[in-house]
Amino acid sequence: MGQTQPTENSDQIDVKVIQGMYRKFVKECPSGVLFLHEFKRFFGVDPTGEASEYAENMFRAFDRNGLVFQDNTIDFLEFVAALNLVFRGDLEHKLRWSFKVYDKDGNGFVDREELKSIIYTLYRIKKVTKTDIGETKLTVDEVTDRILNAVDSDGDGHISMGEFIEGAQQDPWVLNMLKLELNPAGWLLQQQRRAHF
Repeated sequence: MGQTQPTENSDQIDVKVIQGMYRKFVKECPSGVLFLHEFKRFFGVDPTGEASEYAENMFRAFDRNGLVFQDNTIDFLEFVAALNLVFRGDLEHKLRWSFKVYDKDGNGFVDREELKSIIYTLYRIKKVTKTDIGETKLTVDEVTDRILNAVDSDGDGHISMGEFIEGAQQDPWVLNMLKLELNPAGWLLQQQRRAHF
C-alpha cells in the first residue's frame, strides 16, 4: 500500500524504482549532480545512438533550477521533480514540460527547425525501436508543416507556449503527434531497464 502512484494513462511509478534510481544516482554521481554524459550513461543511452539527441533534449528540460536558469547539471531534486511531473502531472503541465523539450534554444518559442528536429529525432527512435508512430505516413516536413499550420495561430512562424498548449488541446491529431514527446516516463523506464539497475 502506498507503493505506487497511478497516472491518467495507467503508468505507475514504484517507490522502489525511485529508491533504486537514487542509489544509482549517489553511486554514479557522488558529487550530487548529473552532467549530460552521466545522464546518458545513467539510462544506458549510446552517446552516438538514435536516442542520444532525445536524451539531450530531456536533460535540458530537466535542468531548470527553479525554471530560472540552466547550469548544465541535474541534481536529484530536479530529476525527481521532473519525473513526478511526467508521471503524475495533468495534460497542461505535461504540455508545458514538453514545450521546454521542443524549445531547444530556450527563447520561449518553438520555431520550425526546432519542431522539425524533435520530430525527426522521434521518427528515428521509433524506426530503430520498431515502435508504431501511429497513422502517420507523412514525412517529417509534412508533419512539421501540419503542426505549424494548426498551432501557430498568429502566423509568425514561431509557436509560443500558449499556442503550443492550446493547439494540442484543441486538435486531436496535433496532440497525438506531440504525445510522442509527452510520455518520456516510458522511455526513461525502458532505458533504466536496459541499464540493468
